[in-house]
Amino acid sequence: MWRGLVQVPVPRRSLRVMDFLVAHFNLVRGLHILAVIAFMAGMLYLPRLFVYHTQATPGSEMDETFKVMERRLLRGIINPASIATAVFGLGLILADGQIRGWDFLLQPWMIAKLVALVGLYGFHGFLSASRKKFERGENVRSEKFWRMVNEIPFVLAIVIVVSVTTKFLNH
Repeated sequence: MWRGLVQVPVPRRSLRVMDFLVAHFNLVRGLHILAVIAFMAGMLYLPRLFVYHTQATPGSEMDETFKVMERRLLRGIINPASIATAVFGLGLILADGQIRGWDFLLQPWMIAKLVALVGLYGFHGFLSASRKKFERGENVRSEKFWRMVNEIPFVLAIVIVVSVTTKFLNH
């Protein structure tokens, strides 16, 4: 592979992976979309569980039920889906870089998408830490708070999807 005037050696395995990603771009994109759906479903549902969990009496059967539901949702759906989303998304970036060049990473629409993604993954971390606080009986946030923040993942998803689908009308 040439970079400027210097030839940079690329391991054969890397070339095979890149060739695979380019040849199966639509498959990778489809798997990315499915992972995003699962990730977003969990990200929208967990704060809703927190809304109801705030109403449960600490130590009650309902409190324990919410703890189990929240843990299973995070570990069984949100975390794996977030990893799959990132892996397939990275695959798309690598394939796109090979197909049309790497300058797309500096386009305003892509920067907006990446900033929103950082926000979404940051919110994921916040929800994960909050789940641990609920599990320890240390939640200090109100039902109203959880109702309000429940909208954050969807707002970020709007930014991400509109950025990618319209490219801010800069075709």
